[in-house]
Amino acid sequence: MDNLSKKAIIAMSGGVDSSVSALLTQNQGFDCVGITMRLIDNLNLPVTESKCFSENDIKDAAKVCETLGIPHYVCNFSSGFKEKVIDKFVSDYENGRTPNPCIECNRHIKFELLFDEAEKFGNVRVVTGHYADIEFDKESGRYLLKKASDLTKDQSYVLYSLNQKQLSVTSFPLGRLDKTTVREIAKENGFINSDKKDSQDICFIKNCSYSDFIENYTGKRYPCGNFVDKNGNVLGQHKGIIKYTVGQRKKLGLVLPCPMFVCAVNPETNCVVLGTEEELFSRELVADNINLISVSAIPGPMRVKAKIRYKQNEEPATVEQISDDKIRVVFDKPVRAITKGQSVVLYDGEYVIGGGTIC
Repeated sequence: MDNLSKKAIIAMSGGVDSSVSALLTQNQGFDCVGITMRLIDNLNLPVTESKCFSENDIKDAAKVCETLGIPHYVCNFSSGFKEKVIDKFVSDYENGRTPNPCIECNRHIKFELLFDEAEKFGNVRVVTGHYADIEFDKESGRYLLKKASDLTKDQSYVLYSLNQKQLSVTSFPLGRLDKTTVREIAKENGFINSDKKDSQDICFIKNCSYSDFIENYTGKRYPCGNFVDKNGNVLGQHKGIIKYTVGQRKKLGLVLPCPMFVCAVNPETNCVVLGTEEELFSRELVADNINLISVSAIPGPMRVKAKIRYKQNEEPATVEQISDDKIRVVFDKPVRAITKGQSVVLYDGEYVIGGGTIC
């Protein structure tokens, strides 16, 4: 980062985290520019008004930039967001997968389209309000992604797709801070969003279920099919495969002799496979679309901690790289509800080794 100019592009969402990140970067002597990404174009997208990046959020970001005395720009990335995030979200559910749109947004929007925009300003640092940290390891010559100090806010899981070039010019000023301190800094500096609530859930879905959103978005009605057990015995009728995801127990609409859970969604047969909770547990997964951070490749079996959901604990495991773009992870003990479409992220202590999409 020493070769970068003293100019920084701040991704300004209108929230308290990005606002404090802008302040801290400015305090380090950087010439800052705030950029707010418009991700939803409500005039062209057939969805209800988004919770994320609304006009009020844009106004909040602009007001903070005014307080800091820095320029503020709005970039319309709605076309890319629709294609790379929303359309993929829909496609994954249609194909029996459970996606994580926040990871796709980071991969394709915040650290791709935003980086393209930042290049217009020359050799600059890109700053976001994520809770994570970046270090340079002189021994390996690689940039490392590290967990945040505040583990309750740590976002390293959704950032595993960052490559070496992106890490080399990115800064996460909140990596060593906790949320309480961030809000205190915002309040001390008169930011209008110091008490603003954090965004929750999927940003482009408001006041409806995922399946209702998909049906409204596509204009389709997904056909009913069979609930079956692992032996293929029919247990009842489901209401369309987009309404179900692995691990689900509620809203099955069945009277069963014992609690049963969704163990698999099969779009080829239009069946939803149910099983006992014990049948939800497995020890092995394969992931593709991998990105490695702390190493360039995994030459042999490596001991790791692996995490298969954002809000799930890491579990001890062994990973092997079985091709250029695939890894196999074998857990020491069976883990619950390994789900196609989710990401597995590998850790060595505080550092992210890499990750991929469970396939």
